[in-house]
Amino acid sequence: MPYPLILGIESSCDETAVAIVRGDRTILSHRLAGQEAAHAPYGGVVPEIAARAHVEILPALVEGALADAGVTLHQVDAIAATAGPGLIGGVMVGLVTAKALALAAGKPLVAVNHLEGHALSPRLTDPDLAFPYLLLLVSGGHCQLLRVDGVGTYRRLGTTIDDAAGEAFDKTAKVLGLGYPGGPRVEAAAAQGDPRAVPLPRPLTGTPDPHFSFAGLKSAVLRAHESGRYSVPDIAASFSQAVIDCLVDRTRLALALAGPVEALVVAGGVAANRGVRGALEALATTHGLRFVAPPLWLCTDNGAMIAWAGAERFMAGHSDPLDVAARPRWPLDPNAEKVRGAGVKA
Repeated sequence: MPYPLILGIESSCDETAVAIVRGDRTILSHRLAGQEAAHAPYGGVVPEIAARAHVEILPALVEGALADAGVTLHQVDAIAATAGPGLIGGVMVGLVTAKALALAAGKPLVAVNHLEGHALSPRLTDPDLAFPYLLLLVSGGHCQLLRVDGVGTYRRLGTTIDDAAGEAFDKTAKVLGLGYPGGPRVEAAAAQGDPRAVPLPRPLTGTPDPHFSFAGLKSAVLRAHESGRYSVPDIAASFSQAVIDCLVDRTRLALALAGPVEALVVAGGVAANRGVRGALEALATTHGLRFVAPPLWLCTDNGAMIAWAGAERFMAGHSDPLDVAARPRWPLDPNAEKVRGAGVKA
């Protein structure tokens, strides 16, 4: 049986993306339109602006992705789209577009959890990555540790009780006047600073459950900046090191709780940070595990990860009705115990 051809649509935040991926891991095309210029004046994503941009750009991206791949819509085997979690206006734009394409072409629809897109993305470029693996999913809206046992099978070990690491990067960039998007700006500034210059907290490190908290760290950055005692590069470097220390400490604990796994995997936008990747790779080495991270372009939101997650689900026999609803919140592990403050993020 030939590998299926999947068209994937991503629109959960401020990236509009379409990709066509084959089930043998071949990426036939990928188109992406960012919205940095539209959101930069506000220092963060404005949901209404993001949703309108998705409406305006998505049809052309679909046409372009099909043309780049050299296929027609009728040659695609299924249409996959992010159905949540995310900014609900943007999610609805992408999902409704996918429903229309599926209906018009008579193709199955695959509703993809955006977090599953990140969780499975390392398998798109690493065919040797087998289940189970421990995943640190770290992005602008989410910070979780999950044991990935298979497609659709996740056990959450830890989550953020307030802010995600990516959100902390964005807020730190705003405080320091570095601009948007915050992650790359803070990383660039940190390269010029001393990570030991500013005494910043490492929230929750050493506690018995592998949860995260970054709200207090954000507040400490604001106080350090307002004190006038430290340079912007030193604050950025000290903040980055504090985040890395928290991620490594929590991931080390999760490895002790997860049971036997094949690899330590990191995915999500913050996984593009080289300091984070290096520290986690060192942790994996000390535990005798493979370390797997997607290429940098596959860490941030993109259509290829949604197409690939759609392919994995489709090959496992999953599809969804055309009345499937968009979801602003959609936990990968619905049975995970609720933790204080985690209702929004988890």
